[in-house]
Amino acid sequence: MSPPVDLVQSDTDLPERASVVVIGGGIIGVTTALFLAEKGYSVALCEKGRIGGEQSSRNWGWARTMGRDFGEIPLAMESLRLWRGMNERTGRETGFRQPGILYLCETETEVAAQEAWLDQAKLYQVESRLVRGAELDAIMPGASARFVAGLHTPTDGRAEPAHAAPAIAEAARDHGAKIFTNCAVRGIDLHNGRLVGVITERGRIRCDAAVLAGGAWSRLFAGNAGLDLPQLKVLGSVFRTRPLAGGPEITASGSVFAIRKRLDGGYSIARRNANTTELTPDHFRLLSDFFPRLLASRHEIRLRLGQRTWEELRTARHWSMDQTTPFEAVRVLDPKPKQAILAEARDVLARIFPVFAGLEVAQSWAGLMDVTPDAVPVIDEVKRTPGFFIATGFSGHGFGIGPGAGRLMADLVAGDRPVVDPTPFRLDRFARAR
Repeated sequence: MSPPVDLVQSDTDLPERASVVVIGGGIIGVTTALFLAEKGYSVALCEKGRIGGEQSSRNWGWARTMGRDFGEIPLAMESLRLWRGMNERTGRETGFRQPGILYLCETETEVAAQEAWLDQAKLYQVESRLVRGAELDAIMPGASARFVAGLHTPTDGRAEPAHAAPAIAEAARDHGAKIFTNCAVRGIDLHNGRLVGVITERGRIRCDAAVLAGGAWSRLFAGNAGLDLPQLKVLGSVFRTRPLAGGPEITASGSVFAIRKRLDGGYSIARRNANTTELTPDHFRLLSDFFPRLLASRHEIRLRLGQRTWEELRTARHWSMDQTTPFEAVRVLDPKPKQAILAEARDVLARIFPVFAGLEVAQSWAGLMDVTPDAVPVIDEVKRTPGFFIATGFSGHGFGIGPGAGRLMADLVAGDRPVVDPTPFRLDRFARAR
């Protein structure tokens, strides 16, 4: 069941031309559109379903620097800077608050792993530090009874997935961008190897550049355009509670649970370190790319045969521009949550923190995350196809680093000095994509 998401009405008349077409209306697509529009570019954003309808409204809502891959830390820091001003920038409520984030450690082995990350992260002057005992209890009352320490970052924050992408899309429209929902892009239009437009289900838009921000759909779209993008889908399940008095303000996780307080006074809760992957043909096509990651994450990823296995076996991988595409056949990916996984998180959380013992589940849902072999996104131009840019593979980090990613993508499209070093996000780090 889809979580509630603020509705963004579609513009009506498809333009014959735009400077840039953004393909996908998740958090990456809408932030890219906003920053390009602020730079003065004419932008058309085309979303096959609704704005924020997939993983951008189904994620945990965390916005953190803590625990990031070291190549992502500058982008995460820029994103937090942008999140802090996003309500003012958009003139709307995105739900961003900055109560800090806490990683709880049950063993000294876990503490040692966090210390190792801290030692390297000091290069970036992150504000994370380890806390114990009374200091830990002051941040999250009662935590020291079960946990030996916590890695605390007081400057990390949270935002509201139900509001954020729609608010940013409307802000992009305030700056002149056109937003089209229920309007799938079928493919890119090339002339002498250069992108000159896109073909949508409603017609052609001529443009100088297009940005693929298709999330879990990006590999399929790129494949039809001749690019073998190494990306898989991982399913994450979440539930939200009804308003709960007396719970913690801080966003936190243990080895089994992750919690975030919501604007409505309830909590979004997930089972940490237990994502589900339903085996598909792409798992076998990309086995050599992903095997090291699967091996390292073997205790966190649960491989299954399931409904998606058979759905993707039947999904067309190639089509012409006058054919109905998979993006039109399935407007919104709405997988079923794994209730057994959610029950594990709920039971452990209730045992450790009595305030959660009486929680009432209001709704549960699941989303499909776009994952790369190194769990770091691609934010780059496809060198063999000038004018075609890709921002995808955020591996469950996209909501938090979305504003920075959109800003970086806009800088690359515009040819401006990039806000952070884009090298960690280049496409050609993957041999398959080269």
